[in-house]
Amino acid sequence: MPQDVILFALRMFASLLLLTFFGAVMVMLWRDFRTASAEVDTRTRKRGRLIVIGVEDGGTPSGKSYPLLPLTSLGRAPTNTVILEDSFASGEHALITLRDGQWWLEDRGSSNGTLLNGYLVEEPVVLSTGDVIAVGRIALKLELDS
Repeated sequence: MPQDVILFALRMFASLLLLTFFGAVMVMLWRDFRTASAEVDTRTRKRGRLIVIGVEDGGTPSGKSYPLLPLTSLGRAPTNTVILEDSFASGEHALITLRDGQWWLEDRGSSNGTLLNGYLVEEPVVLSTGDVIAVGRIALKLELDS
């Protein structure tokens, strides 16, 4: 009889260990799922927009809006986030990136340069709401979400 009680206790202990292991695995999977979901949300969430406010000689219509993502490329090439239909824009003209909570504009070695509020961008500069970025003959106004 005592041997039956010992075997029963060992079975209960093994069952408890198995349930604890499965519970720990489920908790880790849930945490990993929440972390991955939050990361996907931060990567795909729109953080603002670029609005076309001025165009010389046709091309992209005024008022057109482009979503601003953590890495937004501007240019004529189809691989860019914002494709600009302007012969004065380079294939890969400029880049807007989110770094440490601040938005930065960088010219990618374009032929005609990138202007920020009328000034030529020669090195990466910090952006703020209301800034006007000129790429070729297209002017884009930056609107950031809070």
